[in-house]
Amino acid sequence: MVRVKEESEDTTEPELRIKHEGELIEENEENEESSEVEGINYVKTGEKPLSCSQTKQKDLKKRRAKKSFTCTQCGKSVTSKTSLERHMRIHTGEKPFTCDQCGKSFTQSAHIKEHMNIHTREKLHPCDQCGKMFLWASVLKKLLKVHTKEKPHSCHLCASNLKLHERIHSGEKPYKCSSCDKRFSQSTHMKTHERVHTGEKPYECLHCDKTFSKSGDLKTHERIHTGEKPHKCSHCDERFSQSTHLKIHERVHTGEKPYECLHCNKRFSKSGDLKTHERIHTGENPYHCTACGKCFIHSSSLHSHTKNNHSKAPDTQRHF
Repeated sequence: MVRVKEESEDTTEPELRIKHEGELIEENEENEESSEVEGINYVKTGEKPLSCSQTKQKDLKKRRAKKSFTCTQCGKSVTSKTSLERHMRIHTGEKPFTCDQCGKSFTQSAHIKEHMNIHTREKLHPCDQCGKMFLWASVLKKLLKVHTKEKPHSCHLCASNLKLHERIHSGEKPYKCSSCDKRFSQSTHMKTHERVHTGEKPYECLHCDKTFSKSGDLKTHERIHTGEKPHKCSHCDERFSQSTHLKIHERVHTGEKPYECLHCNKRFSKSGDLKTHERIHTGENPYHCTACGKCFIHSSSLHSHTKNNHSKAPDTQRHF
């Protein structure tokens, strides 16, 4: 057996020493360069080599470092190419995921899935404590804190929101309209209602200067100018500017008729059609002709009557 001594005492012939070191390097050729150096030092100095687990951890760190993807815009590093592509959209403004209902775009597919609940109104997030369903996971998360008593009433805003919610169950309505006896559970609802009495309309359309008492009414009105129709029928390609119009339209497909006549049990898909029908039973004729005083059930009937009986004769008939 050939022994390798310290360099100062080495009496082994050069050929034998080189051969021995060559065998040592051959045994460790699958390791990293640093591992080869450590292996040689172990023979020379007697130091203990790295354990198997330590070597694997070291190799894993090296592989992770090699797979790191760095953003050229801000220097942030991520572990995958997909993550880098998603991150780059922050800088480029790219939004590849578009809603087929309203055309709104998003940077991530998860965001568009959450957004679609606006159109479908599908409540996908159930509370495992009380069984209540929610449109948004974020709202469910807040409710769970109430159940688990996690940081209960940690801020005045959370406590206030919980107090407002409890009025749904208690029926408490502490805010009374100063002009009538109507009461409300929230002060904001009362303020909106009082505009009925004051005539205040603080929300103005930028296109035609028409004003509204509610911000929601303004938003709906502006779709007349923009042509936006965010609500699409799930049965056909018809689109609507208001969710209520969509709901009424879908009854054409479903056959739903939720409005029933109390006199003859006939059913209708629209509340307006029921109201008009009930005039047959009540005898109400709300549309009066100003020329002859005749009354009608339908506004269309009054319009036809006026056109056929009281409209001016054509100019050609008045000429001699």
